[in-house]
Amino acid sequence: MHVGQKIRKLRELKNLTQEYMADQLEMAQSTYSKIETGETDISYGKLENIAKVLEMRPEDIVTFNEHMVFNVMHNQTGNGLVINQMTEELKGLYEDQIQTLKEEISHLKKIVEKLLSK
Repeated sequence: MHVGQKIRKLRELKNLTQEYMADQLEMAQSTYSKIETGETDISYGKLENIAKVLEMRPEDIVTFNEHMVFNVMHNQTGNGLVINQMTEELKGLYEDQIQTLKEEISHLKKIVEKLLSK
């Protein structure tokens, strides 16, 4: 799933329209739509702006996994969500993966900054 698809899923989960997002980002809806469909590349600065509108961190968008969200939704009971069904081992694996992805994002930011400074 590319970043645009993740942005679309998160926007939909927050019940926001493309028109609202485009307005907040001061762009045409058709331009914003191209971000979600992957027709246009997204800069880190643009990702930061989108993250602000979605009230998230950019790295949360990049690491978003829709399957985790929908698995939690499918585990609903009459009394609310059943959240604590993950084993400690599985939690540890996810935490390790998140840390690895954060380090990768940091590394990629440095590469982008280096390329932009040339």
